[in-house]
Parts: sequence; C-alpha cells; structure tokens
Amino acid sequence: MRIGIIGAGQLGQMLGFAARNLGDRCRFLDPSPAPPAAVVGPVAQADFDDVEALVALATASDVLTYEFENVPVDALQSIADRVPVYPPCTALRQAQDRLLEKRLFDRLDIPLPAYHAIDSLQDLRDAVDAIGLPLVVKTRRLGYDGKGQFMLREPAQVETAWQLLGESELIAEQWVDFDYEVSAIGARSVAGDVVLYPLTRNSHQDGILRVSRAPVANNRLASRADVYMRALLEDLDYVGVLALELFVVGDELLANEFAPRVHNSGHWTIEGAVTSQFENHLRAITERPLGSTEMHGCAGMLNLIGEIPATVKTLQIGHLHDYGKAPRPGRKLGHITVLGDSEAERDRKLAEIRSSVTGVPPGSGPVS
Repeated sequence: MRIGIIGAGQLGQMLGFAARNLGDRCRFLDPSPAPPAAVVGPVAQADFDDVEALVALATASDVLTYEFENVPVDALQSIADRVPVYPPCTALRQAQDRLLEKRLFDRLDIPLPAYHAIDSLQDLRDAVDAIGLPLVVKTRRLGYDGKGQFMLREPAQVETAWQLLGESELIAEQWVDFDYEVSAIGARSVAGDVVLYPLTRNSHQDGILRVSRAPVANNRLASRADVYMRALLEDLDYVGVLALELFVVGDELLANEFAPRVHNSGHWTIEGAVTSQFENHLRAITERPLGSTEMHGCAGMLNLIGEIPATVKTLQIGHLHDYGKAPRPGRKLGHITVLGDSEAERDRKLAEIRSSVTGVPPGSGPVS
C-alpha cells in the first residue's frame, strides 16, 4: 500500500521502517532539506500548508497520515475528499487547541486540573482569583516541549505573563503537585477495534521527555487510564494511535493533554512489545487487523538530547536508535531502549546508560 506521511522527522522515520516491514511504501512531505525520514522514502520539500504539494501527495497515496499535531487542519481538509486522512481532522482540531481539548475531557468525564480561558489581562487576573496560585499560563496552540508556557507564582507576575504570551490566545491551568506523569497509548482501527498498551511512566526535564518506563505496576491506575482512553477513541471515531498524558496524584489520574499520533513515550514498543505503536498505527489506517500489545518483560527508554556521546555508541546494552540529525542543544537526536526480566534489571540498565550519557555514575540517584 502507498502511505503518504505529512512530516518527515524521527516519528516519520520510525513509521517508515515499520511500513517497510509490512511491505508498504511511504512518501513524505516536509519543508526540511534533509529530514530523518529521507532514509526510508522520498520526501517532497514543501511547507505543510502548501495545497499543491498536499494534492500531489494525496494523488500518489492510498491513505494519508501525519507525524505531529501542528499540521494545518484546513489544509488537510482540502484534500480529505481525495484520499482517507487518519487520524481524523476532527481529532486533530481539538488536540491543537488546549481549550477545546479541556472541554472534551470535561464532556467525557475525564478528570483534569481546573482551567480558565484567557483572552485579556483581566481574564488572567480573574483566573488567579478563581483558581489560585501557582498557575501555568499556556498558549492555546502550537506549544510543545515546554515552549509557550509561563509559571505564574505571584500576583506581581500577572502583567509579565501577559506581556510575554498575550499576543496569542491563552489558557491558565491549575498547577498540580503530582506524584509522577504517565501516558496511555492505544490504537483504534477503521472497523472500531481497539488495542491498548501498558501504562508508561515518564520523567521530564526542562519540559522535554527524558525517560520512559513500562509497565506501571498499579492495576487501579491502569484500569482508569484504559477507561479514559477508550472514551476518547470512541468519541472521536478515531483511527490510528493516540497518546493520553496524565498526572498521577495518589490513586487518581488527571488528564494533561492528548496527542493524535504516535508518541515519544511509546518508543519502547519497538523492542518491548509484540507489535510496536508504529506498526499498529499503520495497521489501523490501512484496515489491517491490529497486533498484540503484549510486552517482552519490562521496558525502558532514554532520550538522547543535544548530543549522542561516542561512549553510547559502544555500549553493549540496549538498542540505540540514531535519528541522523545534526546535534543542537535541546534537540532529540535518538533514544536507547532497554529490556529486563524485572523492573530492577531494567532500571539498572537505564542507570548504566545514563552514566555514559551524563557522566553520573550508576547508583548515585534515581534515573531522571
């Protein structure tokens, strides 16, 4: 089957590898001159809202998908009558706007932190009065990896937050003193079949995912996450892989956001599950049966940010994925997946890898 993918970054690259294993062919659209996915298929260099380029991609494809959620919805809808587009544009539109996303969670009875729409400086003052401090003020659109956010801790910072972010539509969210963060990942087919991966625990630094570990050994949390995930997939009439990010507070889960695509926190599934999230995404959008999400023991994933040290490439543990990107501070250049028969074995391997990445010796503290 011919699969068109909008975006040719590392997620597109991994989708391309999975497609190759299924016997499918991928072509991509991306404005970058040498994106990671170029190693697995031809890339048309054009902007994501270039309608002529999108039409050409649609004409050469049996189905279209995308690797990130900042694709212009109107541009996608302009070609949706030419070729199936999955995940559906309705899901993409809600994921792109944090206010629409929060209202969706509310409607589906998925618990979430308090929030307040911000369209003026007075709205921001009202949010402080209604919710209290601290607050996280965010742009409603286009923020990711900690960008487009301001932590509002004191009333004196209200005007500063507005000056920094007020050129965009905003939302203020209650700060949650959570125990840790998790992600639920699931896939739904055109026929409505659903598969769910084990819950994954995530650690962030400077707003960027650093480490993921699966499974989360808490049946109550896993069961609640499954209920929320199924509600989202069904309500959105979803097709493909969806990731739901959640805060853990005691024995409760609070929704943070969802991503209508394959997700960084699910990279461990390539080696750690019978069927990776990338293969299941392709199976879903090409109307194949979904694959098993059963795990191979306990899995961990460590992101390589900014550089890939030479010592990492000589490690005898783990599976290194080098995206082929030029080093740059804060840039995701690759990841390493480890597997263990137990949580302790997995975490020992993650700690050993971390020592090669950061110089922090194993046993000096928790993997973060």
